[in-house]
Amino acid sequence: MELLIESFKVLGIVFTVTSLRYIAFAGVAYLIFWVWKREKWKYKRIQIEYPEKKKLVDEFKWSMSTMVIFGLIGIGIHFAKKAGHTQIYANIGDFGWGYFLFSIVAMIVIHDTYFYFTHRMMHHKLLFKTMHKVHHNSTNPSPWAAFSFHPTEAVVEAMIVPLIVFIMPAHGLAILAFLIYMTFMNVLGHLGFELYPKGFTNHWLGKWNNTATHHNMHHKYYSSNFGLYFNFWDRMMGTNHERYTETFEEVKSREPERAKFVDKNLVGQLAGK
Repeated sequence: MELLIESFKVLGIVFTVTSLRYIAFAGVAYLIFWVWKREKWKYKRIQIEYPEKKKLVDEFKWSMSTMVIFGLIGIGIHFAKKAGHTQIYANIGDFGWGYFLFSIVAMIVIHDTYFYFTHRMMHHKLLFKTMHKVHHNSTNPSPWAAFSFHPTEAVVEAMIVPLIVFIMPAHGLAILAFLIYMTFMNVLGHLGFELYPKGFTNHWLGKWNNTATHHNMHHKYYSSNFGLYFNFWDRMMGTNHERYTETFEEVKSREPERAKFVDKNLVGQLAGK
């Protein structure tokens, strides 16, 4: 009975913390870009038109089910840590501040690689419908789509944390910093608005970082742009959409009064791509 009560406590804590983080980031992004500046900044949208409200409700429901999965994985990590099977440590002095900062960067890089290859795996015809289709129901995603996964995909996405804590020493605060970064970038990727400056994808450094346009095109066209944070693996594997840079520059070149006209042009240009 004590074990069951402890499990429910851990589930409740992880579910609450992850849900609040998701709602905070997605909610602020939604209120600013989709409500407050909805019409004024419409020309900044990657896909000019907005999705139906029903789509947003579905995204939120699936995302909350993902938080339950995250909580269940959290239970496993909790008991593995108690049994001494993880490399989670409590004293920053054990490895120093240098390693602490390095570990956050390492988690991000590991996650980026993990995400790219598991993402491509879930696009295989044998797995797509049962794992990844729920996320792709959002062909024009909102910030609420950040964690809109089928439970089977949610398990795959959540497994990055056990992977990290079993293979490398990780302080709790470093893990938290990584998860905050992950949530922020995930919401940014599903924002539907492009915030990076014109020319970013051609800059010597910017070209290695993904943008909202990059992931938005993945939702729209399915067969390209599989990366998460960085553009390294898409470049290495040749999976960037052939018109990614062109689309990014088109979005960043729009003027308010030309938005609708440009969007129709873009639809025509990219038809079938």
